[in-house]
Amino acid sequence: MQGYVGQLLGTSDWLEIDQARIDAFAQVSGDDNWIHVDVERARRELPGGKTIAHGLLTLSLVTFLGGKICRVRQRSRGINYGSNKVRFTAPVPCGARIRLHRTLEAYDPVEGGARLTFGNRIEIEGEARPAMVAETISVMYAKTEPA
Repeated sequence: MQGYVGQLLGTSDWLEIDQARIDAFAQVSGDDNWIHVDVERARRELPGGKTIAHGLLTLSLVTFLGGKICRVRQRSRGINYGSNKVRFTAPVPCGARIRLHRTLEAYDPVEGGARLTFGNRIEIEGEARPAMVAETISVMYAKTEPA
């Protein structure tokens, strides 16, 4: 992976953000703010007349969409180490399609593996402004041979 630092790793396929996904996220997160779950009120009161996805739902999809772009195969396990510089720069309206553009920003050796810092940009189909930009960090541990 070290040779890919500074490069675009790829772009995911489009993913539609429907009300069922938004509602499910509201249920598990406990964030049931009306802008996410009240379709009728959103129709009356929000610009565009649609509910909007939670910013944290958008961030959580980075793992899923990133896994569609590339996978580190020669590893025993990978863990989410955290996020840097997360910004939700545009709302994702219900029914919109999003996709991830991912770069590898840094490769740092750690005991037993490497810490990878990814640049992530979530694009909304047909919109100039991205929904989200964030750095995410994963630690990948090398495969070890059984004794």
